[in-house]
Formats: sequence, C-alpha cells, structure tokens
Amino acid sequence: MLDKIGIAKRIAQELKDGYFVNLGIGIPTLVANYIPEGINVEIQSENGVLGMGPFPFEGEEDADIINAGKQTITTLAGASFFDSAMSFAMIRGKHVDLTILGAMEVSENGDIANWKIPGKMVKGMGGAMDLVASAENIIVAMMHVNKAGESKILKKCTLPLTGVNCVKKIVTELAFMEVTDKGIRLLERAPGVSVEQIVAATEATLLIVGEIPEMVIE
Repeated sequence: MLDKIGIAKRIAQELKDGYFVNLGIGIPTLVANYIPEGINVEIQSENGVLGMGPFPFEGEEDADIINAGKQTITTLAGASFFDSAMSFAMIRGKHVDLTILGAMEVSENGDIANWKIPGKMVKGMGGAMDLVASAENIIVAMMHVNKAGESKILKKCTLPLTGVNCVKKIVTELAFMEVTDKGIRLLERAPGVSVEQIVAATEATLLIVGEIPEMVIE
C-alpha cells in the first residue's frame, strides 16, 4: 500500500507542462514537493497565491507566506499575491487546468463529499464548492477506507455533497481509478496490492478490464 507521500507522487505524474493547478488541503498539498523534472506548472492557492513551491525546510518557514490550509509554504521566482476576489475569479473563470482535492467520500458517478460531517465541528467549506463547480479536471487524493475499515468509495455518498458528477480520477493507498459513465474503472494497483484486495475495499461498482498493472512510484 501507498502512504500519503506515495499518493502525492502518483498524482504528480498526472501533471502536464504549463498547467495551472489548485491543491486542496491535506494530501493534495504534498504534490508540490514531487513535481516531475522537466514539468513546469503554476500552483494556485485560493487564499491568493500563484507560483507556490514546495514546503519549506525546518527553520526556513515564513509565517506570512501560507497556503489555504494555513501551512507555511515557499514561492517560486515570479510568484504573485492577490486578494480572494481575484483568486476566485481565476477559479470561477475556469483558468485552473487541474484541481486536486481530498475527500471523505466519492461515489461511483463522481459525486464528492469533502467538507462536512454532520454533528462534528468543521472549519467550513472553504473554496471546495467553487472549485468543484468550476473545474473540468478533478483528481481526488484520499484514503480508500475509513478508520473502521469501511469503503469511502461508494455507490452513493452518505455525507453532504460538495459537488455532483465532477470527479475524474481517484488515487488512494490501494489504487489509481478513473470515473466513467459505467462506474469506476481500475487503472493501476498500488505496489504489493492485489486486485482482490481493491475489490474487497470498494463498495462502488469497480470495472476491471484486462490485466491491471502495478503503479510505478519513483
């Protein structure tokens, strides 16, 4: 199985040169540390940063430079800072090529729930609903099962929805999957993980076509 860094590394392989990318809080923020060599992307944070770099080394943090999750970050040469109105104009105007989000649940038709658990204190939805309503390319980074071992990839989400029919791909500690109009297609399995393990951990309809290759994580 992959750890959170492994999930981030696999998602980083989906980046394409010239992309503008938004990273949600949680696992997605780690993607900034593993951008493949030769790939130049502009990472946007909805609190008003374009040109985000990897996380700073210990002792080099600047408390005034943070991402939307209030983590200290670095910025690359040419980075810019702007207000939330400009940031959300960029998001709502569909100027972000790829959005990478965490999730509590994803359904087999691409619905996502990632902002609220009823009865528990939450910080609020943040920019999640704007991102899923505007983005045309969404990859979810999440754990395949919850702490009770229950699938988080479901036939139908049980938590309040953030967006409907919007997720394109999912990367978990077990698998790399794609949402299709016939269900979730298994594309790759994590190193050392069998197809049978993935099927057993997935409530949603899982499409398996031919031999499923093992992920290559560098």
